[in-house]
Amino acid sequence: MSDITVLALVGSLRAASVNRQIAALAAERAPAGITVKLYQGLGGGGLGDLPLYNEDIDTPADLPASAATLRGAVAHADAILVMTPEYNGSIPGGLKNAIDWLSRPYGQNALSAKPLAVIGASMGQYGGVWAHDEARKSFGIAGADVVDAPAFSLPIDALGGKHPRESDDVVARLNDVLTKLAAEAG
Repeated sequence: MSDITVLALVGSLRAASVNRQIAALAAERAPAGITVKLYQGLGGGGLGDLPLYNEDIDTPADLPASAATLRGAVAHADAILVMTPEYNGSIPGGLKNAIDWLSRPYGQNALSAKPLAVIGASMGQYGGVWAHDEARKSFGIAGADVVDAPAFSLPIDALGGKHPRESDDVVARLNDVLTKLAAEAG
């Protein structure tokens, strides 16, 4: 099996978010044969320049460069790993906006039949499970092949203030998800 490239999309715009830390951990410690690339264009480091989806500017003449870059990054990846917190019982607006950009043109977009898994961490005892379910639903409707990877909804309090890399459980669960995702992409 050749190297599988997984693009990591992070729903949180905060540079120091636990979800961004999990994405960085995935890139640092991906199992052999899997390369994880962290997409920076949705936020973090001041790079959140993706405009709100508007069909009027989703034309060859007016397509924003940030939307074209996002679509290209997804198209060139073998699989997608989404890390997202839960905001008010659902997904963050920035992530939903990215889904809207990626869902076009419908039926032949960059997500079409692309293996995708959703994981992440959030405040509360369930770790963002509602947001993860909503993200799976939206990405599936947009055309992605949503993988029922091992469940990974992490309550942030379970980390005890430590970085996710300091938790053997988080590393093991993350590697399980990446291995399953790579198998679907291979």
